[in-house]
Amino acid sequence: MGGNIDMRKYFRMTIVAAALVGATALQAANADVVVIVSAKNTASTMTADQIAAIYLGKSNDMKPVDSGDAPVRSQFYSKVAGKDEAQVKAIWSKLVFTGKATPPQEMKTSADVVKAVAADPTSVGYVDRGAVDASVKVVYEIK
Repeated sequence: MGGNIDMRKYFRMTIVAAALVGATALQAANADVVVIVSAKNTASTMTADQIAAIYLGKSNDMKPVDSGDAPVRSQFYSKVAGKDEAQVKAIWSKLVFTGKATPPQEMKTSADVVKAVAADPTSVGYVDRGAVDASVKVVYEIK
């Protein structure tokens, strides 16, 4: 009988863990991610190709600012660049090693990304739409 109780606890814990993982994946899938620039920047829109080029080191038109928010970052790279985080890290490792580019500056929170982008009109960042304020403007919506 004691074995049955332990097995039930195990299955209950497994179901709870699976539900938490599913909720995290759902949250990432539902993040409303936007690309932002400083309110002082003259750009009003950008294309996914322009943004991907900046974030993959193919263009130095703007300074990319990365988000430390994993679900937002994952959705951004997946939808805009068509890459997962491991692919992006591999690209930047090669660029840094060869001295061809400097990787995006990473901020811990969306609020930090907004602050950094607002302070530098040559920067571009991505955040959850809820973090946007008057100091920045949305130039691309990730769908």
